[in-house]
Amino acid sequence: MMTPQEKAEELVRKYYSFGLNNPAQSFSWHECKQCALIAVDEILEAKTKILNKGDGWQLVECNIYWKEVKTEIQNL
Repeated sequence: MMTPQEKAEELVRKYYSFGLNNPAQSFSWHECKQCALIAVDEILEAKTKILNKGDGWQLVECNIYWKEVKTEIQNL
């Protein structure tokens, strides 16, 4: 499993690469970070909904991981 920092960099780079490969959809590094943050927020929201149904510690660990990824994206 990737560290939160590795996952943050991977997500931002995926958006950046998408822009490089699609000139009509080119994004700045800042815009790529914003896209990655939106994606992580969606993951956290989905995990929270599942967690609120009362299911397990593993989901709590996932939430912690994705919150750390979000922090790393913000720090890039």
